[in-house]
Amino acid sequence: MESKLSVFLETSLPKIRQLVTDLKDQYAYVSVLGVDTIGTAYQYSKRGSAVSDSGWADRGFVVRVFNGINYSEYSFNQLNQMDEVKKAIDKIANQDLETYQKHQIQFMSFPLIDENEIKDTFHSTFEVDPFSISTEQKLKDLEALSEQGLSLNELFVDFRTILEEVKISKIFVSSKKELQQSILYTNMALMCLGRKDGVVKYDFTGLSGLKGYEIMDEAKTKVQGVADSVLELFNADRIIPGDYEVICDPSISGLIAHEAFGHGVEMDMFVKHRAKGAEYIGKEIASDLVRMRDGAKSAEEMGTYLFDDEGILGSDTVIIENKQLKAGLSDVLSALKLGTKPTGNGRRQGFERKAYARMTNTFFESGEENLEDMIKSVKKGYLLIGYSSGMEDPKNWGIQCVITKGREIIDGKLTGKVVSPIFLTGYVPDLLKSISMVSKDEVELSGNGACGKGYKEYVKVSTGGTYIKAIGRLS
Repeated sequence: MESKLSVFLETSLPKIRQLVTDLKDQYAYVSVLGVDTIGTAYQYSKRGSAVSDSGWADRGFVVRVFNGINYSEYSFNQLNQMDEVKKAIDKIANQDLETYQKHQIQFMSFPLIDENEIKDTFHSTFEVDPFSISTEQKLKDLEALSEQGLSLNELFVDFRTILEEVKISKIFVSSKKELQQSILYTNMALMCLGRKDGVVKYDFTGLSGLKGYEIMDEAKTKVQGVADSVLELFNADRIIPGDYEVICDPSISGLIAHEAFGHGVEMDMFVKHRAKGAEYIGKEIASDLVRMRDGAKSAEEMGTYLFDDEGILGSDTVIIENKQLKAGLSDVLSALKLGTKPTGNGRRQGFERKAYARMTNTFFESGEENLEDMIKSVKKGYLLIGYSSGMEDPKNWGIQCVITKGREIIDGKLTGKVVSPIFLTGYVPDLLKSISMVSKDEVELSGNGACGKGYKEYVKVSTGGTYIKAIGRLS
């Protein structure tokens, strides 16, 4: 099945086209982004069930015009008074220039956005339309998953299940472009909580993708794994801090890619001199085994789309290759300022929010090793499994990853000892240059969560990779 553009945007197109036509005589550049996102979130736990609108729900438009020096924007969600919209756009553009002059603000000037003629559409595909399944059935299925998990061990006190379904419709219209896309995705989370001798342990697993309700069948295969993980955590010890040989599972490889060379190469940070990565373009930054990429066309997961929120087609950007930092990720304005080609990474949390350079699908590519051989090569270290969270310092290239657990490896063998929790820290170039083996498994991507720009401006992304061996500072 194909996801279809919303009726709201379809019926809005004639008025949006006319708005662009009316404004282009006055402004050298005019574009309008239209957004109509709907979705629902469902939760089940022993405390009960809950149904709510998705936090991504959004409906409206944002117009961008070139005011002669840089770009002014105005957002609106009513189409029945277009004359008022045009007046508001003119007022905003004039006010921007007047404010700069009145307060003697030093402002950035930008060249005119140069566009090619293009008209294109994209519709994601899925097997089972989640919106065709009743709320009662969804909650019943979530309850069944929960009961399945709780039945696996008497130590379990709760097994929470979450499902979210989201359909994104977008249009982009300018004097040279008309683009449309409709993307349906689902994501799920399974969280198991256990209590033993007054101590509570928990773990979770996520599922995501441009897929429909068929994700529920996939979730059924994940219940046993998350349950086993919680039981393993009850026997975990604390790690002795130090530098170790580590093998990172694909989720942690993705976390490293996201935190180290996702935020660190968002090029709006280059313009603001807030990212050390700007100093390393074209320079050695990793071992020769590392190849990393990002892009809406790099993979099919939560960061996939035809065009970004500035009407730039999504791309496939090689970030690291042959030891070198090759390129960053840009929104159109940072690319204009830096004199580079935009990569299609300009994304907004909503139609009323600013577009920033943001990640899409960010991951390490596969290598040539077997996981078994990687484990045999470790003298003393850990197989790191499951990410919890992470943070980065783009200006100084520090990184901190919170990891669920590690399985001890001594003389090339897993000893059965488990440590938890684990903090992986260090200087990004040191970590990436230490990578000595990369597994040949198929790249695993996960997009269950969301990524913020600092502490806000959230968008959906995916991260991943295969197993990588490196030297890590653990505590």
